[in-house]
Amino acid sequence: MAEQANFDDRDGFIWLDGKMVPWRDANVHVLTHALHYASSVFEGQRAYGGKIFKLSEHSSRLRKSAELLGFDLPWSVEEINAACIEVLEASGMQDAYMRPLAWRGSEKMGVSPTGTKPHLAIAAWAWGKYFDPALAARGIRLSIAPWRRPAPYTAPVHSKAAGLYMIATLSKQHAEDHGFNDALMFDWRGQVAEATGANAFFIRDGVIHTPTPDCFLNGITRQTVMDLARRRGIEVVERAIWPEELESFEQFFLTGSAAEVTFVGSAGPWNFEVGDLSRQLAKDYDDLVHERPANT
Repeated sequence: MAEQANFDDRDGFIWLDGKMVPWRDANVHVLTHALHYASSVFEGQRAYGGKIFKLSEHSSRLRKSAELLGFDLPWSVEEINAACIEVLEASGMQDAYMRPLAWRGSEKMGVSPTGTKPHLAIAAWAWGKYFDPALAARGIRLSIAPWRRPAPYTAPVHSKAAGLYMIATLSKQHAEDHGFNDALMFDWRGQVAEATGANAFFIRDGVIHTPTPDCFLNGITRQTVMDLARRRGIEVVERAIWPEELESFEQFFLTGSAAEVTFVGSAGPWNFEVGDLSRQLAKDYDDLVHERPANT
């Protein structure tokens, strides 16, 4: 995919606190609370053929994420939906990645957020496959992350909060610096959790196994793929998965709004095949988001 301009220097518009503003003018002050204390939440969602997939689910989660960080958004789910649609229409794109972002403003500085006001921005841009398609077709390579997902009693783990992505960023950078495409993260107990921005699924003997999302996001794409699998009569088991089990799994794939369904060829010392069941679920998901009838 061609290199794009910096994200602060593009043509177009961004929805900011209720109005469309020129892309280059969508700025915040350097003393914004969120920049210093990570008091921000966001969504990543995709539009296919001019329609934003699972829009209401994303808007609902955005509001819930803010609530978990202790601030309420003055925009309803319906208003956020309408703003997202307005942004997509203004972009002129049919297929796009979209980023709603909510944060605490610059009305006050200090750890205490009391007195800060909530803000909301929504942007859309062209973004193809998260991983190179040729690479993903044979399965990406994951390292084992040097950081672990925190316990639920140490962080608001069910909020899609920007601060929780610090260790994901560090783990992704560490993976790329060592020649990998991404990283598999364990949790504070040492159990398998997820990749840096996508949920994990494993296949053995025709059964799908996925870690229980008790310390990371129960992704919208994750839930969608689980539903697609069960429609086909495939058993899906949510449970604790320990690293020593990984050598017994035949297939491994990731799910996420950006990653969609991505095959994994290896994770640390463990290797996996890109099998028929993984391919079928990837096709089912692609058919669903593009509103094509799925083959049974």
